[in-house]
Amino acid sequence: MSNPIFADNILEGKVAFVTGGGTGITGGVAKAFAEHGAKLAITSRKIENLESMKAMIESFGGECFAVAADVRDYDGIENAIKQAADKFGKIDIVVNGAAGNFLCAADQLSSNGFGTVVDIDTKGTFNVCRAAFEELKKSQGQILNISATLHYLATPMQIHVSAAKAGVDAITRNLSVEWGRHGIRVNGIAPGPIEDTEGMKRLLPEPLKEKITKKIPVGRFGRIKDIENAALFLTSDAASYINGVTLVVDGGQWLLGTSLG
Repeated sequence: MSNPIFADNILEGKVAFVTGGGTGITGGVAKAFAEHGAKLAITSRKIENLESMKAMIESFGGECFAVAADVRDYDGIENAIKQAADKFGKIDIVVNGAAGNFLCAADQLSSNGFGTVVDIDTKGTFNVCRAAFEELKKSQGQILNISATLHYLATPMQIHVSAAKAGVDAITRNLSVEWGRHGIRVNGIAPGPIEDTEGMKRLLPEPLKEKITKKIPVGRFGRIKDIENAALFLTSDAASYINGVTLVVDGGQWLLGTSLG
């Protein structure tokens, strides 16, 4: 069940609030946290997106609270955080994983399409951080923002996501400086191509996969487990002096200047 790299109780006694926690990368992070002792509150726009993850966590004895909320709606996310804090008594860790993505050339992208992704990724990340501030100040907790490497150079068909994730990185840096004095650490993870996600299956045609793999220094695509490992480390006491860092987990791909475009 649990990851043998880390002690089973590495997050024992912690309460984590995870957006987008029903599926994909942050679903994996939520499950890994629960396997290592944390109590989980997971949220998504639709409650049905959370039910299977909640059932999975509870199947191995974990505690999981599921609540529907849209990160673009500040009042809604503030209410979700209040419900989670009321249920568990506190919040120690916030993971911002709610995201939007689709392929579109810049000259075909509508203003609404661009704005929707920025609203979910960037504004949504700020909304959750801001709404959780008082709880995190009480617990001297931490924030983990899920970013990307798309904006480090340039990724065709992804200008909207690149802009949104650049904003997420700025939020990570600024809050780490402003909120560090309250004992709140703020870090991020920038995954490279993660093959076992629906998004990657949808965004990367199979013929391109072998070509891209050859351009990744470690010779393979990432897996959700790789991000789980990074998240467990950054939210554990082993990383207690790490603040304001966005950890790139991409096998070294971005350093070669390669993209998915």
